[in-house]
Amino acid sequence: MFNLKTVLPLAAALFLSVAGAHATVRTETGLTESAAGKSETYRLNVPTEKEIATTQIRLVVPAGVVISRFQVTPGFTRTVKKDASGLVTEVVWKGRVAPMEYARFFFQAKNPAAAGEVVWKIYQTYSDGSVVAWDDADPARGPASRTTVK
Repeated sequence: MFNLKTVLPLAAALFLSVAGAHATVRTETGLTESAAGKSETYRLNVPTEKEIATTQIRLVVPAGVVISRFQVTPGFTRTVKKDASGLVTEVVWKGRVAPMEYARFFFQAKNPAAAGEVVWKIYQTYSDGSVVAWDDADPARGPASRTTVK
């Protein structure tokens, strides 16, 4: 016989793990908050959610975030766009993330000096050319990842 006190929390945990399975940026330790002005190592986690491979990931760097370096990700090439002052504004990783796999991309950055919310916009391209926008254009289907800077 099923015990509802045991089954419901397990079902909720399973639902949350599936619902949360989208491209996200977190601190290296998995947190969604960090200190203002702090240098932090971030990880971009990108699961393939379709039956075809992910072939490209584009990250738009939020205003006030200063990326200083990247960890090498075997099997991927990385290109960056910079503004007139030399700050990284966009990063594109090209490679292959097969169905039922995920990739993590690590980078070091300095947080904005002021407290607030940092919104990470991520665009995931699949082998058929389709793009999933994790940018809040449709928050129910493609929520942007956020970091609270305190």
